[in-house]
Amino acid sequence: MTWVRFAELRMNKAPANTKMSSFNIAPDMDCSSSNSNEYSSYQDCPAKVPLNGLQYSDMDAESQNFLTDHQLGKKKYESPGSASFGMSVFNLGNAIMGSGILGLSYAMANTGIALFVILLVAVAIFSLYSVHLLLKTANEGGSLVYEQLGYKAFGIPGKLAASCSITMQNFGAMASYLYIVKYELPIVIKAFLDSNDNAWYTNGDYLVLLVTVAIILPLSLLKNLGYLGYTSGFSLLCMVFFLIVVIYKKFQIPCPLPENFINITVNVSQPQVNTTDEECCKPKYFVFNSQTVYAVPILTFAFVCHPAILPMYEELKDRSRRKMQNVANVSFLGMFVMYLLAALFGYLTFNEAVEPELLHTYSKVYNFDVVLLIVRFAVLTAVTLTVPVVLFPIRTSVNHLLGASKEFSWPRHICITVALLVCVNILVIFVPTIRDIFGFIGASAAAMLIFILPSAFYIKLVRKESMKSVQKMGATLFLIVGFMVMIGSMALIIADWIHNAGSSDEHADGH
Repeated sequence: MTWVRFAELRMNKAPANTKMSSFNIAPDMDCSSSNSNEYSSYQDCPAKVPLNGLQYSDMDAESQNFLTDHQLGKKKYESPGSASFGMSVFNLGNAIMGSGILGLSYAMANTGIALFVILLVAVAIFSLYSVHLLLKTANEGGSLVYEQLGYKAFGIPGKLAASCSITMQNFGAMASYLYIVKYELPIVIKAFLDSNDNAWYTNGDYLVLLVTVAIILPLSLLKNLGYLGYTSGFSLLCMVFFLIVVIYKKFQIPCPLPENFINITVNVSQPQVNTTDEECCKPKYFVFNSQTVYAVPILTFAFVCHPAILPMYEELKDRSRRKMQNVANVSFLGMFVMYLLAALFGYLTFNEAVEPELLHTYSKVYNFDVVLLIVRFAVLTAVTLTVPVVLFPIRTSVNHLLGASKEFSWPRHICITVALLVCVNILVIFVPTIRDIFGFIGASAAAMLIFILPSAFYIKLVRKESMKSVQKMGATLFLIVGFMVMIGSMALIIADWIHNAGSSDEHADGH
C-alpha cells in the first residue's frame, strides 16, 4: 500500500522557514521542535506567517509536522527542495506500490484481460488527472497539507473529510498487511517444520494476534519510528522480487493443473499436465460475474497515493508544478507496467482458480518451494515492520479528532495504540478475505482521495477560473464521476455481501 512513504513524511520534522521559490505564497510553517513527540505543543511555536494576508488558527502542529529530512534513511537533506527528479520518482513509486498488487490477478480473473486493461488505463489516467488538480489547488490555495486544503475549502467539514479518508485508507492498508501475515505465515511455518498438521501455531488467526503482541505493538509504542524508514525501500524491492517470481512461475506451473490440484508438489523439471480439460487454460478477455464489482475498487486501492503528493512536491529540487507532474507521470507509468505484468502473469498461471491474494494461491500447487519461501519471508518481514509506520498517522489523527491535549501522554499514547491494533485484528480475523478490504476501502476512502476531494478542492479554491471554463467543467465532471464510482461500487459490493450472507453454502469461503 501505498502508505509507507506517506507515514514517514508525516512523522518527520519539517525544515524551518521553508522557502517556496516556485510559489507566490508563504508556506505553512512548522511548529514542531522535535520529531520524537507526535503531540507537539503550541506553546513553543513562533507566530504563524499569514498566507495571502490571512492567518489560519487551525494549522495544528501535527499537520505541519509533514516534511521529511531523509529519504529512506540514506540521504540527509540540509534544506528543503533537495530531492532530485529520480529520487522523487522512486519515492512516489514507493508510495503507490503496496499490498494492492496482490489482488490484481483476482481482478483480472473476474473482468477478463481486455476489460481489466481498459479499467487499469482509466484508473491510472484518472489518478494522474487528480494529481494535476491537487497540485494546481495547492499552488492556488497556499498549502502543501492535504487536510489544510480541506479546511481552507470547506472549513472543519473539509478537514474532517480529508482526515477521515486518509485514516480509513491507512487503516485499510494496515489491515491488508495483517491479512498477508494471516495467509502467509502459516505456510512459512509449515515449510520449516515440514508438517501439514493443523496445530494452533499454524492457525492464521492466532499468528496474527501473536505477531501483533510480540512485534507490532512494541514497535508501535515507540515515540520515534524514523528508523523504520528503511522498510519502505525494502517493501518496494520485495514487490519487484515478487513480480519477477510471478513471471518465472508462469512458465513452471503446468496448465491445466493436475486433478489433485490441492496441496500437491509440482515437479517442474517434468511437469505432468492433465490434458483432459484444456478449456480452463484459454484466457478470457471479457468476464462479467458477481465478483466483477470488486475490480474498480481494487484498482483504486492500488493507485491511491495522493496525500503523499504534496509533501513530495515540497521536497522536489527546483520544484515547479510541471516538474512534479512529470514525476507523477513517470512513477505512474512504472507502477502501471508492474501492475499489468503482475496481474497478467498471475492470471495466466491460475486462470479462474486465482485467489484474492495471489501469493497465497501458490500454496495450492507447492508444498515447499525455496524461491516462494524466500518471497513469503521477505514480504512478511516488510509488512510486519510497515504496520507501525502506517499506524503512526492514524494514531495522530485519532488524537486530534478526540480533541486531546497536545502534550504527550503515555497513557493516552498506549490506549490509542492498543485500541487501533485491537480493531484491526478483529477486522482481519472476522472478515473472510482480503478482497473485502480492497473492495470496501477502494470504493470509499480511495475514491474520496482520488476523485472527490481533489476535484472539490479545485472547484472551491481555484478562483481565477470561472465555472464555465473548460478546467472547472472538467473538474465538475470528474467530481460527478467520483460520486458515481463510489456510490455504485459500494452499492454493488454491499449487495454481493447480502447475497453471500443469504446463501447457505454458495461463496461460503468468500470466493
